[in-house]
Amino acid sequence: MRTNDTVRTQPTSIPVLRRILIYGGWVALAIAVVGSVIGYLVDGGTGVLSALIGTAMSVAFMGITAGSILLANRVAGKESAIGGFFGIIMGGWLLKFVVFLVLLVVLQDREWIQPMVLFFCIIAGVVGSLVVDAVVVMKSRMPYASDATLPPAPVDE
Repeated sequence: MRTNDTVRTQPTSIPVLRRILIYGGWVALAIAVVGSVIGYLVDGGTGVLSALIGTAMSVAFMGITAGSILLANRVAGKESAIGGFFGIIMGGWLLKFVVFLVLLVVLQDREWIQPMVLFFCIIAGVVGSLVVDAVVVMKSRMPYASDATLPPAPVDE
């Protein structure tokens, strides 16, 4: 049987991050559908492909953020591992930045890309992700001081 000192509880941020991923997936689906329709009207199949690529980029970046925080929560279970927690978070941000730059270079001046459709789908994904983050965090019932363990109350003798 475990005592309270050895029981590892789930951080209160995990359900919030899972909800962000689920709602973000729905927003991405909406962006893909609307972006594809608009892309088709603008430039046919090239516009549809650009909309889907822009949406996929947005989903990947949103997933890297939430996924890195979920992974960091698993790795950093103790105060001594706080450096690992922030290392994983910063590594995720660095990964997003490098992947974004590589994709910009690879997709630059391709005839099968409609740049404005791609751009607006990426922007819609970023704004949608920010709205999802704000709504989920505002509606979550997360305490201000989460995951804190208070000392036992003093006993009167």
